[in-house]
Amino acid sequence: MAGDGARVVALRGMTYLDYQATTPLAPEALEAMLPWLRDGHANPHSPHREGRAAKAAVEVARDQVAKALISQADQADAGRLFFTSGATEAANWAIQGSWRRLRGQRPRIVTIATEHACVLDTVAALAAEGADVVVLPVDRAGIVDLDAAAAAIDERTALVAAMLVNNEIGVVQPIEQLGRLAARAGALLLCDAVQGWGRVPLPLQSCDLVAVSAHKVYGPKGIGALWVRHGCEPLALLHGGGQEGGLRSGTLSPSLCAGFGTAAALLATQGNGDVEALWRIARERLARPEWLLNGDDTHRYHGNLNVRRAGLDVNRLMSDLRDLAFSAGSACASGSGRPSHVLRAIGLTDAQARTSIRIGFGRYTGEDELAAALDRIDAAARAQRVAA
Repeated sequence: MAGDGARVVALRGMTYLDYQATTPLAPEALEAMLPWLRDGHANPHSPHREGRAAKAAVEVARDQVAKALISQADQADAGRLFFTSGATEAANWAIQGSWRRLRGQRPRIVTIATEHACVLDTVAALAAEGADVVVLPVDRAGIVDLDAAAAAIDERTALVAAMLVNNEIGVVQPIEQLGRLAARAGALLLCDAVQGWGRVPLPLQSCDLVAVSAHKVYGPKGIGALWVRHGCEPLALLHGGGQEGGLRSGTLSPSLCAGFGTAAALLATQGNGDVEALWRIARERLARPEWLLNGDDTHRYHGNLNVRRAGLDVNRLMSDLRDLAFSAGSACASGSGRPSHVLRAIGLTDAQARTSIRIGFGRYTGEDELAAALDRIDAAARAQRVAA
């Protein structure tokens, strides 16, 4: 059943099916932010009364995010949570800071071909500084080759960077196995949990650093976090006041922190909605053989449906259905005109990649709303074949 957020989206005349790009802001998160936007203008790093009140709000939010992230009791005191401007900063900090701290003895970084651009572009930049970068292949289902991973992760490895749930095709990577390989070699494991947190189990015990983002869990844009296991702290990426534990500089926004904290607390109690029911509807409406699923059918998050249809003109489809918000690929690469690197990594041709669409749904998606939208997508795709 659709919630308040769904009604807000519906009032705009839009059916929103792009949850991988961003999620709707939870009404409760907005309410938590408003007092700090309207009245609480003090700097949370100032020593006066109003500054201390703002600081208290930040620390309440930090505790909320940490508790939502840490589901295992034995992990409660295992690390610290640092606020960042988003997951892109968190991943950059984890990768650059870890490699620069360890590069003397461990010059290698190991990652996966289907990672987000904030990981792949960062390791490419470090390669220009001398990093020995290994990019592991995936199979046609999108799962990393663990044999290749075992061969690559050795005593020269500083960091392994792997995404829990892929942002484009929803495939779940074997983080626990990768963590064991990293630990055996004495390397760190960074888990990009942006798309997976609150959706699939996060094996935190296998991770040394975890990047998350507020706006992918019904919180505000502009804030994320990096969880760091004790003893695995990366070197600072941003220099200045050292406001975050002496390792991350910059004035925090009490409003963004409060929104993130509330969204995280809701994630822990409400989850992501009845995604399995929505998945069944999606698979029924866009059924084979016309629609082919991109990525593994089993090891995936069911709030992400990435499918292709032979001969489909995706640009025309999106133009014909302007009141439906869905994606032709990763939001980070939209408008580039380049085929998805993820779809190419699983063996699709450029032509097949260009006939693919991504549909995302979650807490505020109504079942009837989703069924009606998918019927329209299917009908518009069929009309293209008739017209051709």
